[in-house]
Amino acid sequence: MHSGLRALFLLAPALAAAHHLGAELAPAVRTKIDAAVEKVLVDSGVPSASTAVVKDGKLAYVKAYGTARLEPATPARAEMRYCIGSVSKQFLAGAILLLVEDGKLSLDDKVARYLPNLTRASEITIRQLLSHTSGYQDYYPLDYVAPFMRKPVTANDILERWARKPLDFDPGTRWQYSNTNYVAAGRIIEQVTDKPLMTFLQARIFGPLGMETAMDLTQFSLRPSDPAGYTRFALGPLRPVAPEGRGWLFAAGELAMTARDLALWDIGLIERKVLKRASLDTMMTPVRLRNGAPTSYALGVGVADAGGHPKLQHGGAVSGFVSLNTVWPDEGAAVVVLANVDGSNAPGAITDQIAPLLLAEVEDPQAARELEGARRIFEGLQEGKIDRSLLTSDGDAYFTPQVLEDAAASLKPLGNPESFRQTSVQLRGGMTYRHFEIGFKSKSLHLSTFAAADGKLAQYLIQ
Repeated sequence: MHSGLRALFLLAPALAAAHHLGAELAPAVRTKIDAAVEKVLVDSGVPSASTAVVKDGKLAYVKAYGTARLEPATPARAEMRYCIGSVSKQFLAGAILLLVEDGKLSLDDKVARYLPNLTRASEITIRQLLSHTSGYQDYYPLDYVAPFMRKPVTANDILERWARKPLDFDPGTRWQYSNTNYVAAGRIIEQVTDKPLMTFLQARIFGPLGMETAMDLTQFSLRPSDPAGYTRFALGPLRPVAPEGRGWLFAAGELAMTARDLALWDIGLIERKVLKRASLDTMMTPVRLRNGAPTSYALGVGVADAGGHPKLQHGGAVSGFVSLNTVWPDEGAAVVVLANVDGSNAPGAITDQIAPLLLAEVEDPQAARELEGARRIFEGLQEGKIDRSLLTSDGDAYFTPQVLEDAAASLKPLGNPESFRQTSVQLRGGMTYRHFEIGFKSKSLHLSTFAAADGKLAQYLIQ
């Protein structure tokens, strides 16, 4: 919810839910995931984390780590619900797109059609609400719960107080994260469907995807069998923390669920189980401002291209909990990380450790061989040499005497690399594209290679 999400302890025995898994991770990969999560928990002091991993479009690994409740000490279990905060926004965006498919509304409808009393509602579209380009002021920008947020509130109360203020900017001219946008969008859904938001989500998203644990925190509280939320002040000890008052999370961060169920939503995105292709394309396409400037936010999700892997990502942060949901649609992969202390980047740190295991080692079984080959070619270029039997005709033509001379003159003085690692792999142009990072004391070099079907290199380009 609050600004800590944007983008973006004591260890008890880890418990895994191995049932209903549709894909297999190699034992070595599972061991690396376990070690990475446990190390982050120790280093960060986060009490617990619940994770789910999707591989090849299937649920591959679900496991919880650490301590869900400190008093009395309760081990985390994979079937426990965690608050997911603003990761809830992608469900709200999905619900709007379902109504677009139903012909009930349009993303370009003006807010005034549904909420005429809001500031400049005749100028603001539903698309601008979902993409944070409306100009409505954020009602929850702080990284803690202010005293007024301990009291119950309604969605209409929030809109009356924050969405009737003057806009922070003209609609469509800037991007600024605002939870107020999603409260307005949630009320629009309720008006169009004449149902509570959670009823619509259950019928059209949670039920069809088999998500059995989703809970609406505007109506219910986490149970004693779920984790407790914690906070800390400066570097002090963990302290139990009270949640926001009833109603403050409506439509912008109201959901709690297991990591497994959130991963089922990710699989639904990957396999287009709920939304049609056109709707998904719309949801995943970053919006542009009125002047054509790009943003990195689409509808309810951030969008990036990390090392050649298109990535959808959104974090969440509410009182006592943080979350991160990351999906690589083209790779059929996703990582869900939920934790029970606010203000922590543990979900991001864990995701960063797991992602390479899915995107490089698991999906690129030739990674080790290609890395060693790339390293040997680099050593040869430092001496002005290249083994032309490794190259296609195009690659052979590229390495002219001048290229080899320049390579030796510029690369040999650098000495031996301190690090040499593959950072991504993907298919492109009928070939396998790999990207490597070569580290030295004073600089890093980027190497990109294209390998033809027979393994010969059409490109070995250092920049």
